[in-house]
Amino acid sequence: MRLWQDPLRRRWLLWGTLGVTFLLVNVNRLSSAVLAEDLMVAFGTSGAQLGTLHAVFFWVYAFMQIPTGILADRVGPRLTAAAGGVVMNVGAIWFALADSYLAAGVARGLVGLGGSVIFVCILRFCANWFRADEFATVSGLSFAVSGVGGVLATTPLAVAVDATGWRASIGWLGVLGLLCAVAVFVFVRDTPEAAGFQQIDGVPGQSTLTNAELRTHLSAILRDRWIWVVSIMLFCANGVNLTIFGLWGVPYVVQLYDVSVTYASVFTLLGGLGVMVGPPAFGWLSDRLERRVELMIGGGACFAITLAVIAVAGDPPLPVVGIAFFLTGVLFGSFLLGYAIVKDRHPSSASGISTGTINGASFFGAAMLPTVMGWALDAYWTGELVGGVRVYTETGYQLAFGIATVAGVIAFACTVWLFVNTDRSSPNPHSRQDRSSGE
Repeated sequence: MRLWQDPLRRRWLLWGTLGVTFLLVNVNRLSSAVLAEDLMVAFGTSGAQLGTLHAVFFWVYAFMQIPTGILADRVGPRLTAAAGGVVMNVGAIWFALADSYLAAGVARGLVGLGGSVIFVCILRFCANWFRADEFATVSGLSFAVSGVGGVLATTPLAVAVDATGWRASIGWLGVLGLLCAVAVFVFVRDTPEAAGFQQIDGVPGQSTLTNAELRTHLSAILRDRWIWVVSIMLFCANGVNLTIFGLWGVPYVVQLYDVSVTYASVFTLLGGLGVMVGPPAFGWLSDRLERRVELMIGGGACFAITLAVIAVAGDPPLPVVGIAFFLTGVLFGSFLLGYAIVKDRHPSSASGISTGTINGASFFGAAMLPTVMGWALDAYWTGELVGGVRVYTETGYQLAFGIATVAGVIAFACTVWLFVNTDRSSPNPHSRQDRSSGE
């Protein structure tokens, strides 16, 4: 009972309830890597078509981010996340039952529609329940939850698919998700006051925005150059990670190293482990050191170099691939400090809109890169089919990872811009809570 009666403890239970739902979002959005060969056979797709089917989730997800921010700020994270959970998991069940490429695409879009609201709702919940100097840490932990989902979408999902088939595995995942959505509605509360507590010391009050305030904040956010630079950075970095770990990473290992899907999924699992480690570590360091961009620029440089290793070598020894995937997940955490920067630059009452805007950009990257890399692979298709699956060449995969490397370099260039334009005369140059416009 002490856990439930103490707001500083109860907030973690409520955060965990939202976190489980977000975990399932990540299982769904990264499942295509393990399911790639099954989906190619089930729906008779090319590489580009498979990339598009995978990307439907992210197109819908990306377009929904600004509306999601408005919903989180106006309706509140509890109702928005619960409704999103229901829609997402109805879509997952439909996807499991789909008998055509079109039906699967519509169902995948429904999964993206419901899943699109969950992360911004978590960030809005954190803004309501946690102090500003805790935000980078707790947002990093929230991304670590997505890493857990990424791990479950690899070898555990591959084992489940081997045992029960891909349709049953995804269908039961949808049923579990519906139960989680109910739990969010029953247990989560938007603010400490809504849960019957006093306002937590150091946490600013979060008033509901009027329509005029919404327009004012949205205009200020869209005029902020930092928003656009962080958006480009996340477009590239998140797009690369979700494309590699969510789609092409497993086929790359299967086809170039002649191993099973289950074995290959271990390597994308390492990427998920990296995402579990990196974001909370960078968030913790950032809050303790009161620095953002210095950590981002170092992590961004290493991120681009890691991708270049695979692009140049093509088929390096498998341990090198495993290390590269793990480091890519870890170093991705440096880019996520952009969420804390953006939150600090705009009023806390508009945190849903500001974080939703850059989150949308990050998922436009995840929507575009799978198809672009699929085109590159199709250009080097051997014409050979094995079990209904297209066989791609090492050159094709080098080109695909070359595209990922270019995206990584652009993301790094954005961190350089942030570094050059940061006022480092104060210990934490991004802690000005009342800023609402760009420099």
